[in-house]
Amino acid sequence: MSTIRDTFFDECEDLLEAMAEGLAAMSDGTADGETVNAVFRAVHSIKGGAGAFKLELLVSFAHTFETVLDQVRSGFLTAEGELMKVLERSGDMLGDLVASARDEEEADEAAVAAACETLEAFLGEVEDEEEETDFVFSAVTIDLDDAPEAPKEGSFRILFAPKADLYANGHEPLALLRALKEMGEIEVTAGWDALPDPAGPDWDQPALTWTVQLTTTADADEIASVFEFVEGLCDLQIEADSDAPEASAAQPEEAAPGPVAAGSAPEAPPVESPAPPPSAPAPAATAESAKPDSKSSESKAPQAASGPRATLRVDLDRVDRLINTVGELIINQAMIAQRLKEADLPPNADLMGDLDDYKILARDIQEGVMAIRAQPVKPLFQRMSRIVREASDATGKEVRLVTEGENTEVDKTLIERLSDPLTHMIRNAIDHGIEKPQKRIEAGKDPVGTVRLAAFHRSGNVLIEIGDDGAGVNRPRVKQIAIDKNLIPADAELTETEIDNLLFRPGFSTAAEVTNLSGRGVGMDVVKTAINQLGGRISIASKPGEGSVFSCAMPLTLAVLDGMVVTVGTQTMVVPIASVLETIRPRPEEIHKVGVSGQVLSIRGTYVPIIDLAVSLGHDCGRDRHLRDLVLLLVQTEGHEQVALAVDHISDQRQVVIKSLQGNYGAIEGISAATILGDGKIALIIDTDAVAASAGPFRLSDARPTEELFE
Repeated sequence: MSTIRDTFFDECEDLLEAMAEGLAAMSDGTADGETVNAVFRAVHSIKGGAGAFKLELLVSFAHTFETVLDQVRSGFLTAEGELMKVLERSGDMLGDLVASARDEEEADEAAVAAACETLEAFLGEVEDEEEETDFVFSAVTIDLDDAPEAPKEGSFRILFAPKADLYANGHEPLALLRALKEMGEIEVTAGWDALPDPAGPDWDQPALTWTVQLTTTADADEIASVFEFVEGLCDLQIEADSDAPEASAAQPEEAAPGPVAAGSAPEAPPVESPAPPPSAPAPAATAESAKPDSKSSESKAPQAASGPRATLRVDLDRVDRLINTVGELIINQAMIAQRLKEADLPPNADLMGDLDDYKILARDIQEGVMAIRAQPVKPLFQRMSRIVREASDATGKEVRLVTEGENTEVDKTLIERLSDPLTHMIRNAIDHGIEKPQKRIEAGKDPVGTVRLAAFHRSGNVLIEIGDDGAGVNRPRVKQIAIDKNLIPADAELTETEIDNLLFRPGFSTAAEVTNLSGRGVGMDVVKTAINQLGGRISIASKPGEGSVFSCAMPLTLAVLDGMVVTVGTQTMVVPIASVLETIRPRPEEIHKVGVSGQVLSIRGTYVPIIDLAVSLGHDCGRDRHLRDLVLLLVQTEGHEQVALAVDHISDQRQVVIKSLQGNYGAIEGISAATILGDGKIALIIDTDAVAASAGPFRLSDARPTEELFE
């Protein structure tokens, strides 16, 4: 049962994701009738599965939630305004109840009761409207010959033989028979023919079957709807007697007489049917049976080529072990290449060709394994919808969330660890960025503020942006607060970018008072630290009166990268290929001085600051270094500025396995991680953004094409 329970909660994640997506479409006004049905089915499936595990509180709330959704899809309620907000909060509550049940924690029953009461208030409005309807009766003459006939009762024979998966998924045949009994008069006969020998029974195979004779005014479609959650988990045949109502679904011409043994019932074509009406009790169901890619789908007929993709759930620890093994494979390939190089084999030797094949194969395996870990950021973005709603309620502001690039794929580890930083930045945008409705109206803005959350790939990284259309950074106030807190000298002259970066200083806060969202001095420095620990960088761009955008550049994976192996002084290091634009061996006339010791490179009509990596990293070269004798790597920083890194030599370009320094050594300025080379030596991986940010005695903004600056 524990395995089935885990599977149920895994399926709940997918159902909650589908529900959140549908509610978002309903809120945006882009939903159609099928969207509402999808939300209803998700809640209904969660309720059915929860019932199988006797999760009473979850079942009770889901029942109230789906009842309101049923009124929406029936047209009695309109999902807009206050009702839409209640539906979104109810989705949050359903997610909380699923999480509490999964973690076996006590749920807040008072909060659940309050949420149910809020939902039921809308049902009360529907009932009141129905009661207040005025009917006017008048006498009419009816031609009895043309009068519509009363619903005609008919008889159906239903042959029902459960399979093993039906019981494994938590379904109960008795619930199905009770649902049939609600439709009319039934006579049930149990089939005992397949009962096993008590001396050696096969307990995994069900033996009982049922033959049901049902007299009802319902048609075959309505009867089939009772079994929609066990489709594929049983052998089912519905045959109408000659006097039964005409059915829209095709029925087999004959049925096997008498009780049907398990697994031997004649196969009937699947009956496409609508969801059961709200008044009919639904059979206990799990999320497994409601999803096309769940275990229940494995017992169905093979899907057409255009059908849903088959999926397989794999424990994450197994994937991690596979990724680590592939990393060691890449290191092993590099070591073999090093040994062959030392053996001084000719380039056209057969062994060198075999090595190239090995290298290509290793890369293909690595890319395939990385693809297993890659997941779209959509679930993460959907979670942020709740953060926006809660922060809006806490601040009394109206805010909408707009998302872009939800299908951008990122390593699963990154998705999990980005949740807290994104939550903090969104709350910060609403609390400090978005203005009050009245103030926005006075500024000529929409009273409803917008928070934009976007993700896309760029230069081998994934870029996540959190923007708002608020007031932007109040730079004079930020600077004054920094002075008051002794973070900077009172006479400091700072650029706009440097003032913006004060927001990332530890202990900095612009909140005038402590609230539920801010004011305790634990602010953007925590976000920056979290992003840095993931190998990423964060920057800010702001325009007064127009808003701010926080950009987080993250690696696609935390395991492997393509790097350029360089020599810096006496050390071998690696520069990420993704940040390198080109390599340059400069001519003397292309290098100019700035100030006392700064130098810039003249290239294609512009000037780029030069940073000597050896000097920047504190390496004592023991000699005067002349940039004219060095190789320059032109790289692009996170802020889209270009800088030239001076190195002594470029050795190779290869794929390297990332080894974190955080747990073993700690953070090192200018270094993001380490790797093991083919000769067994450790090489540090350069953090080009950090090196550029701490560039020498001059700022990057000083490197501008003004002739009088140069000699």
